Amino acid sequence: MAKRSTSTRSAAEKKTTPRSKARKKSPAAAITSARAAWSGNIRLALVSLPVKIFPATKTGARIEFHQIHEPSGKRIRYQKVVPGIGPVDMDEIVKGFELEKGHYVLLEQDEIENLKLETKRTLDLVQFVKQGEIEPLWFDRPYYVVPDDNLAEEGYRVLRDALRASGKVGIGQFVMRGREHIATLKPCGNGLLLETLRFSDEVRSATPYFTASDDEEPEKELLSLAEELIERKTAPFEPREFKDQYTEAVRELIDAKAKKKKPVAVAEEEAPGGAEVIDLVEALKRSVKGGSKTGSAKRAPAKRKAG
Repeated sequence: MAKRSTSTRSAAEKKTTPRSKARKKSPAAAITSARAAWSGNIRLALVSLPVKIFPATKTGARIEFHQIHEPSGKRIRYQKVVPGIGPVDMDEIVKGFELEKGHYVLLEQDEIENLKLETKRTLDLVQFVKQGEIEPLWFDRPYYVVPDDNLAEEGYRVLRDALRASGKVGIGQFVMRGREHIATLKPCGNGLLLETLRFSDEVRSATPYFTASDDEEPEKELLSLAEELIERKTAPFEPREFKDQYTEAVRELIDAKAKKKKPVAVAEEEAPGGAEVIDLVEALKRSVKGGSKTGSAKRAPAKRKAG
């Protein structure tokens, strides 16, 4: 009986082994805690790798404040409004480009999405430069690059190791969230890091800001002292050593105030729709009938939003 159970167990293991390999998830599919910012292909000549990119940074534990209308104790709400009409639905809004004062070319979202741009789904590596050649001023946001299927893993590793061995950074362009970006691609640990760059018209020239700095050399003694101070404070960069002291101080202030005084109850109301906009005449009539507080409180926000 023991031999039979052993043979049965080994046979079961043989059957399940190929199935478990077939179910192997791609690196991108294994990431469930984050939403991909973009998915497409990275192309180098005739080689195309399906990838997904994920934000490499987050906002952290920053304090977020809400705006409260102190007299009524209600949350401040913002709506998309049209003067004389009031709040409108999102499906009634189109994009407009002002050609000249007061004259717009209107574009539907479908028209923009149907633009035939290869960079919408492909980042074509068209150039390579030495690492460190691009000044930090040009960099915008970093993203982790992950292969989107198991077949792309080998090509992904080849590209990563080739960039590392050459000491180069790849450059290309792609479209993400309705905007085209320049981007660099470089090794990062066991993977690849994509960093978006600013376009040339997004960076100001430094010349006007540094014209006051002349070419006169400082005194050697002062220069030597400054270099000595720099050397004394030179150490490996440890991000955890730097704390957000402002956020910590604000949090301590909030906690201290919460202990001294009971938190204020704020009414959470849904923002009114377009059909619920209160007319000025109606608000005045309600005020005459005795609801002056309600009428004036509702009338003021409507007037601000319409303007």
